[in-house]
Amino acid sequence: MVFASCKEMDGIGNTMQKKAAELERMAEVLVTGEQLRLRLHEGKVVKDRRHHLRTYPNCFVAKELIDWLLEHKEASDRDTAIKIMQKLLDQSIIHHVCDEHKEFKDMKLFYRFRKDDGTFPLDNEAKVFMRGQRIYEKLMMNTETSILATREEEGETFERTLVASELVDWLLAEGEMATREEAEHLGRRLLEHGIMQHVTNKHHFVDGGLLYQFRLNFRRRRRLMELLNERCRTIPESHDSPFCLRKQNPDGGNTSFLSVLKRQVSPEELQTPGGPYIKKTFTIVGDAVGWGFVVRGSKPCHIQAVDPSGPAAAAGMKVCQFVISVNGLNVLSLDYRTVSNLILTGPRTVVMEVMEEADY
Repeated sequence: MVFASCKEMDGIGNTMQKKAAELERMAEVLVTGEQLRLRLHEGKVVKDRRHHLRTYPNCFVAKELIDWLLEHKEASDRDTAIKIMQKLLDQSIIHHVCDEHKEFKDMKLFYRFRKDDGTFPLDNEAKVFMRGQRIYEKLMMNTETSILATREEEGETFERTLVASELVDWLLAEGEMATREEAEHLGRRLLEHGIMQHVTNKHHFVDGGLLYQFRLNFRRRRRLMELLNERCRTIPESHDSPFCLRKQNPDGGNTSFLSVLKRQVSPEELQTPGGPYIKKTFTIVGDAVGWGFVVRGSKPCHIQAVDPSGPAAAAGMKVCQFVISVNGLNVLSLDYRTVSNLILTGPRTVVMEVMEEADY
């Protein structure tokens, strides 16, 4: 067993955190690109095509793809769509089928995902990312024997945590690694690449009783517009809420669409027959930015913010409404992080039931 030094155990240095943040951004691009690839295959946008008596397997036409992005509200205009795809090209997610164009052009040119033709560059960073994604998916699928659980550390409760030693045991049992030393090294690599983190960011990965979480949610449905927002991970709101507002107001500008509850109510109070609350149902279709609202609170959650120019506002949602159900699932006993995750991992169209105070 190779023990970590006290200096290492005291915390992850600023340099390591900066590197992890950079690698996390790279991983977000990879996840976003893979989600787009699967959607395009499902929609038959990617297919074999012929040009000048030659067949090009598994490719798409740039102009048609931009049309698709606009139709599915993944971009607001053609210039933005080009910038999104250029980001994927620059990161070697896609390329021109003959590698004759280093720019993504709004023309009848053929492009292809490198994962579809086996040319994706598997450097060390990409290998760690792919290993982390496989481990994440295996843990999420094995819900009956999952080692993920809600636990406490330093007097604070954390959801979906892993005990380091239990993760090492699991890696060995699953045949992912051969020795505890190798498994611990993998844990350190996953942390350094921004895929995992210590729950309070105070420790590196070590085979012991400390708690860790996946920092990267591989299943969250990414919006392609996120590729153009390098700062999205530094805004506290976007860290724990999927409902990106169009106004972040970093300079303290107009915040009229934010609100604070006058008082918290209980699920029983909301459901009391003849009470002062009425139920409303909204169907909200997310756009390229998000759904346009922010959930906060617990048991029940409430709508803390609504973007006046977003889909939620257009559907009639207002601040201070209490969330009753999401896509038919009762969420009265859940906290806002769990409710947010339900929407992030669900379909683009979300049906929400809320309760609001009756205006007598």
